[in-house]
Amino acid sequence: MATEDVRQYFKDNGYDFEIFELDESTATVEEAAKAHGVIPAMIAKTLAFELKDKDILILTTGDARIDNKKYKSTFNKKAKMLKADKVLEIVGHPVGGVCPFGLKNPMEVYLDESLLEFEYVYPAAGASNSSIKITPQQLKDITQGTWIDVCI
Repeated sequence: MATEDVRQYFKDNGYDFEIFELDESTATVEEAAKAHGVIPAMIAKTLAFELKDKDILILTTGDARIDNKKYKSTFNKKAKMLKADKVLEIVGHPVGGVCPFGLKNPMEVYLDESLLEFEYVYPAAGASNSSIKITPQQLKDITQGTWIDVCI
């Protein structure tokens, strides 16, 4: 189970984050926001994209949308998300539980500046009912992510 991969990743790297494993689904932004009692924007959604020579992850606020012009300006390519079957194969987490922790394959992680609006955000933790609470700075530090501006 991918949540166990996330738990092991945290343990191996000395991180002490509580993984919330809920009875209800957190697979969508709306479900996750309801489950955590927060606004949808505080859900850190993880999106997987295909570039010419690699695949990447971009984390955004739950209510943000990728701006195609900003994306193309940043990556010199039109935005193309990975198909659901490829996400599990490459990332190691199912759609609805995709996160930047405990990845099956190393991937570059990008964090949209929209996340900086909040003290804490809630990314998934490998399954459609698991997540953690984390500051944007901790998220950057753990993922060695790069701040970008690609959302509306």
